Amino acid sequence: MLHRRRILAAGAAAVAAALPFRAGWTAQPGFAAAAEDLTAWLTARSGGWDDTLYRQLLGAANEWKEGDAIIGVAARDADQRLLARRLLAETPLGTIDQHPPYTDELLSFILGPIDRSKQSEIATWTLGQLRDYLLSASEDQIKSLLPGLTSDVIACVVRLMDNQQLIQLGSSLFHPLPGTHLGARGYLGARVQPNSPTDNVDDIRWQVFNAFAWAVGDVLLGTNPVSSDPESVADVQRTLQDITRVFGIEEVLPHCVLAHIDVQAEVERRHPGLTALWFQSIAGNTAANATFGISTESMRQHAAARTGKFGLYFETGQGADFTNGHGYGVDMVIHEARKYGFARALTAVVRQTLAESKSPHQPWVHLNDVAGFIGPEVFRTREQLVRCCLEDIAMGKLHGLTIGLDICSTLHMDVSLDDLGWCIEQVMPANPAYLMALPTRIDPMLGYLTTGFHDHVAIREQFGLKVDDRMWAFFQSLGVIDGEGRPTEHFGDPAWVFLQYLRRRGDQRSNAAILEEARLRMAEVRSRGVFLADGTGDRPSELRPELNRELHRIYTDARVSIWKELDPNLAQSIPGAVVLNTRSADRVDYILHPTSGEQLSEASARQLEELLRGRGASENLQLVVSDGLNALALTDRDQLQQLLRSLRPALVAAGFRPAPEVLLVHAGRVRAGYRIGEQLFGGRDGAYSLLHIVGERPGTGHHTLSIYMTRASGAVWGQPGRIDHNLTRVVSGIAVTALIPELGAAEAVRILSEMPVVES
Repeated sequence: MLHRRRILAAGAAAVAAALPFRAGWTAQPGFAAAAEDLTAWLTARSGGWDDTLYRQLLGAANEWKEGDAIIGVAARDADQRLLARRLLAETPLGTIDQHPPYTDELLSFILGPIDRSKQSEIATWTLGQLRDYLLSASEDQIKSLLPGLTSDVIACVVRLMDNQQLIQLGSSLFHPLPGTHLGARGYLGARVQPNSPTDNVDDIRWQVFNAFAWAVGDVLLGTNPVSSDPESVADVQRTLQDITRVFGIEEVLPHCVLAHIDVQAEVERRHPGLTALWFQSIAGNTAANATFGISTESMRQHAAARTGKFGLYFETGQGADFTNGHGYGVDMVIHEARKYGFARALTAVVRQTLAESKSPHQPWVHLNDVAGFIGPEVFRTREQLVRCCLEDIAMGKLHGLTIGLDICSTLHMDVSLDDLGWCIEQVMPANPAYLMALPTRIDPMLGYLTTGFHDHVAIREQFGLKVDDRMWAFFQSLGVIDGEGRPTEHFGDPAWVFLQYLRRRGDQRSNAAILEEARLRMAEVRSRGVFLADGTGDRPSELRPELNRELHRIYTDARVSIWKELDPNLAQSIPGAVVLNTRSADRVDYILHPTSGEQLSEASARQLEELLRGRGASENLQLVVSDGLNALALTDRDQLQQLLRSLRPALVAAGFRPAPEVLLVHAGRVRAGYRIGEQLFGGRDGAYSLLHIVGERPGTGHHTLSIYMTRASGAVWGQPGRIDHNLTRVVSGIAVTALIPELGAAEAVRILSEMPVVES
């Protein structure tokens, strides 16, 4: 197994040089005989089936991506890719199903719903024949085939298609949600994502009003929470539910807070009827799912508990598996396809539950591919983002899923604000069911680029796509569009939607009084760094020019934040600071190869060992500070010093015994903290905590810090790699302009005090 944390690539050239292709794995002209398939080729070159070489051939048939190169399965050149595709095209589907690239519990689960009769019927088809059929058959003919297609076969066939063929397939196959036009031909839905850097319910509420003012939002009101505390999640759920109830659209538009599914279940247990659609990020293998804190069985149980109209909502993304240390030497498209197989199998569980309970409902289950969220270690360019989106739309639809897209990029990829518009135009002909929808293209909490409200209006104009009919009628009732579907004078004005909201709640004040209140509240929201797109540019599909200029200013600041080196004078302002370095050679290495920032350099590891030898046995907590992806967050307005000054006494008051030193890590990522904890605490008796302050989320308009908190026994810290994100809690959005340091420190200590010690 290739473990991501052990791959310390020094650069693109070094990665290419390290590709572990077997000797003789070349692409000389004529190297593959006519009609030679994978079995014949492997037998001739290796004397039989060779799993390692098979995985390399599968990866080589993909379009090139950084993520496949890092794990050693990307093609060296176009000739090698052509050879791999020629061999695949001649390979029967049955051969692919008989030779899974890897086997685990998840694979067994996702194979459960496969129609064995249909699978057997097409087992002798080659992948090339399947590709040709998918590109020539009718929609009904394709749908009749889908129950017999395994995830691995689907992953293999899409790599034989060029972009135009993927678009053709996507535009010929539709799976609308039951009782709706969401995901139907001619429609484009929207998941409104009203995120707040502090989980402020007014921030969230006003972004929903803003969406409705642009006639956007028909799939989901879905907020990414900062806090996963059940009562905090319940507050946000209550806010979203209130909006849909007041407007009378509770049965039309579900809401969701994208906390871990266990937290959502706990919220529902405490407050029956408060949740609607349940969310979970899923991975393509059992071990990677464990990193997300889920198992096949736990997800099956959650699916079996869904008895209403609104079922499950999944998010995926190419690269999530190997970047969490579980790549298995298998390319990203295989992993992504198996996530869709997981979603398909869980959908079957929900349907069975409803059938057994004789429910009148057909469940809403859909999937959002967060295509570019991880960063340049997965893929870097706008062309690769488009390819990924097209592959994933095709694979999702071939799994029978309603699949939406987050056409997005992180700020350290080579995809700009303007590039994102080009990507949208390239992807939309493939007809994803929906896209994300934010006031602008920058998320104020997550700090990444995605689609804004104005993009939805532009797409509707350019491609002639419609909003689900029931929500379109609602937008007409608000008065933001007229009976002919044209924008009115109130289009783009969240204050007007607020007025309609209060009127429906029975507020009898004058319009002027309510609108004045709206202006004041909107100013408060903006003061917290949350964007509101009130008003339009010259066209209904354009932002106001001054707002557009502000976005570009923030984007420029984010790029500076990402590439900024840690200030060498910072240590002088931190009492007890000990400066450490990771294995990153420079900022370019750190950005492009995240694993280099997850381990201390040999010199720093020795330095830490010296520190440990001179330390007493009383300390049970270590403070660590790293620059992360936003070194400016550590130096902006004394906020780091404020945070540290608040943290230490609060920790002592709560019964913790923090070490006197603060470890300041240059070019450090979150996992660098886990490795430090292993070295400091591993094998010692008792419980030990590590608080890791990291500069994060450039692009939010703030220079924010996050505190990652981990609490475990010395025995657990002593197990290399055991401590990871699934055992860690986080408080995000800490800045003098967002969640102020004093409150951030108090929240972190409260959460840490309530965290159980991980004992095994």
